[in-house]
Amino acid sequence: MGRKEKNKKKGKGAEKTLMKTDKKLSAKQKKLIAKLGEDDIETIVAKYETKETKSSDLTEIPCAPPSARVNFSICSHPDKEEIFICGGEFFNGQKTIVYGDFYCYNVTKNEWKTLKSSICPAPRSGHQMVSVSTDGGQIWLFGGEFASPSQLQFYHYKDLWVYRIGQKQWEKINATNGPSARSGHRMVIAKKTLFVFGGFHDNNSSYRYFNDLFAFSLENYTWTKIEAAGVAPAPRSGCNMIANSDGKIMIWGGYSKSSVKKEIERGVTHADMFSLTNDKTNVKAYKWTLVKPGGKKPPPRSGMSAAVAANGKVYTFGGVMDTEEDEEDVRGLFSNDIHMLDPTSNTWRKLELNKKSSTKKQEQTDVEKTTVVHDDGVFTMSIGGPSGASSKDTSNESETIDLGGPSPRMNSGTIVCKGKLYVYGGLYESGSKQFTLSDLYSLDLHKLDQWKTFIANSLTGEEWVGSDSEQSSSDEDEDDTDDDEDDDDDDEEEDSDDESSNMDTD
Repeated sequence: MGRKEKNKKKGKGAEKTLMKTDKKLSAKQKKLIAKLGEDDIETIVAKYETKETKSSDLTEIPCAPPSARVNFSICSHPDKEEIFICGGEFFNGQKTIVYGDFYCYNVTKNEWKTLKSSICPAPRSGHQMVSVSTDGGQIWLFGGEFASPSQLQFYHYKDLWVYRIGQKQWEKINATNGPSARSGHRMVIAKKTLFVFGGFHDNNSSYRYFNDLFAFSLENYTWTKIEAAGVAPAPRSGCNMIANSDGKIMIWGGYSKSSVKKEIERGVTHADMFSLTNDKTNVKAYKWTLVKPGGKKPPPRSGMSAAVAANGKVYTFGGVMDTEEDEEDVRGLFSNDIHMLDPTSNTWRKLELNKKSSTKKQEQTDVEKTTVVHDDGVFTMSIGGPSGASSKDTSNESETIDLGGPSPRMNSGTIVCKGKLYVYGGLYESGSKQFTLSDLYSLDLHKLDQWKTFIANSLTGEEWVGSDSEQSSSDEDEDDTDDDEDDDDDDEEEDSDDESSNMDTD
């Protein structure tokens, strides 16, 4: 009889255990998907694929505003008062819907249009979209993810698209050596170049966060991975990323996950800031520098959105900060604060709206305070009142959000167009419930007097059914108990086989 190999590599046992765990999770997931009657994620995504790369049949159809969504992409027309919104997702606690629609909103006409084409980016969320004035206006889109209705399956994209506004045409750009598939990344344009940073990839059994940096030339349509000098930001997703007119890029904040202990993970909200500068003597050389901004900077938050004005100032809105109850229970403190960053001096300032208003407007506000548009016994939405005021009624555990302006939220769409800050949609949580928003507001950045409401917030018809989902999941787990026991027996047999395979003779 032989004996175990003397030079057996350390850690092989742990690797074996991890592989078997992943295999077991994958098998259980397949059983759940089969019970739900859900197609394989590759099959679902394949329905949207096409061999053609250019559209020729785009139509503009007047329509109602987009439905409630979060993690969509938003940008403004480079020269006109138009706003473009693409994709996003909606979750009601039981089912996820991922959108692939593409909207154009004309601010001056207060008119929405949906832009439809047989060749266009597939439905996705967590992607990025930026605009540039080249050739009558272009919109560039990269990456994102598609989640199955059950959220048991994820597919991440690494495709690059351009929408030519003048020609009304989508085109898929097939360029090699670009970033890997991901979502939650950030993308900006500087000096005729797209820069893509960070993001994450999640297949529901493992995840990875990125801090790599890629550049795409808008002149020769080629990708380049940038190996910048200095200490780069730690891997993260959902950070803020802006580019100055001089080409300097700044990154701050973001989110990643780390393991607290076995089977418990804790989200990490990053509060650091970095600048990426180009060497004037070598256009291909870049350097990361840690920045310590001054002024009244916002607290560390996840899901804070940012937009750059024509004068180079950066405006941030909202976000959520975790408040710890205990090691496993974390509550989110949502914000609707506005902060401004001056990139030239690296100085923050918190913006406060001017309190000047007429008696008539105040009386109107007082009346609006009593108008309730949604009340489910736990979460009450009401129109009017001071911008974003919120209060907690402990007697009946109801929470009221005042909608005189954008209410506290995370992952909203925020842009600056013609001197006005626009905020659209996003997500708010109340206990275990998530409420996806579909409202739209603007704020004149020169006056800073009051928010203008284009679409009032309303949750009517959007019911949260998470409790049903939780019960369903519990039932499924009970049904799978016997299956898990069978899997354990299989693992024991596999251990025996593996042990034999590690026996060797001299």
